[in-house]
Formats: sequence, C-alpha cells, structure tokens
Amino acid sequence: MAGQLSGRKVAFLATDGVEEVELTAPWNALEQAGAELTLLSDKTGQIEGVNKGAKGRAFTIDAEVGQANPRDFDALVLPGGKTNPEKLRRNSDAVAFVRGFMEADKPVAAICHGPLLLVEADAVKGRTLTSTASIEGEIRHAGGSWVDKQVQLDQKLLTSRKPEDLPAFCAQLVGLLGTAMDERRLDKMVEQSFP
Repeated sequence: MAGQLSGRKVAFLATDGVEEVELTAPWNALEQAGAELTLLSDKTGQIEGVNKGAKGRAFTIDAEVGQANPRDFDALVLPGGKTNPEKLRRNSDAVAFVRGFMEADKPVAAICHGPLLLVEADAVKGRTLTSTASIEGEIRHAGGSWVDKQVQLDQKLLTSRKPEDLPAFCAQLVGLLGTAMDERRLDKMVEQSFP
C-alpha cells in the first residue's frame, strides 16, 4: 500500500472538538499510502480534539482554510465530532472550501457529523449519504437520501457513520483516491495523445 497515493495532496478540515480517532485513523491510512496531507482549520496554531467526549490531544494546524484553495488539493476529508462541524459550518471560508471540492467533482470523504458541512455547502441534494443517525433529518431536509451503512459511496463522495466504521471507511478512502488518481492519469494520457 505504501506509495499507492504518492503525489496525491489531501486536505483535512477540522477545528476544536474534532473526534480524535476520526482525524487520526484516515490520516494514518493516507499517510501510509504515500499521500501528502495538510490539516486546515478556521484558526491558526492548534486545535483540541476530543476522545469519546473527554478532552483529547492537540493537533497543529498547517494553514487557515481561508488561505487555502481547493485547486491545490486532490481530495478532502471531513472528520466528525459533534462540535467540530457545528463550528465549521458557521465559517464562510470553510463552507466555500467544501463547496469548491464538490463543484470540482473531487473526492470528498466525511464521517459521523462531518456531513453537516456538506449540508451547509448545499452539496447533498440528489446524493445518498450515511452519517451519525442524529443528522439524518438535516441530510434529508437538504435533499439528500440517507442510508444506515458502514460506508456509502456516491460517485466521489464517501461517507461513514461512526468510529467503529473507520476500518471500512479508511480502506474505501484509500481505494477511492487510488481510482481517482488513475482516472486523472488516463485523462492526461488522452490529452497528450489527442492534442
């Protein structure tokens, strides 16, 4: 698996209250696969994670989301935690960043409460998602369909329910990014063959 995602740039978007394992598990899976990772937030410095409702560890931010551009990344990961997406959905830069990925048809992965940012970015209409059951109503109200599955893949949008689903989520995420990378290589080969 090492090197499978070499050259891929993946943004993670999180703030205080991020569920620690929902950030670290996909981060570690993508890092082991060779992806280049960047942690973005609505602030600089560090964010405080939570671990099953208790105070978790601190994570150092690489850049503020308002200074980042979706064009500079190949994919986006939206970890959950109850307060993390609630805070980010009130930040216009964070919402615009998420919307930019969806409009560009780039891979986006969200777990637990993370899909709230997709709702705020008007990106769930006509899509099928899963998430923590507590936000099913918001997804449906925004025009999306909700299913109770470990992972749900709708085109390049990957969603998952909870920390217990992380092994399946991480495996699908690495696979999705590998497939998207292969598609990008094919597009470039076609462009070079038929100028």
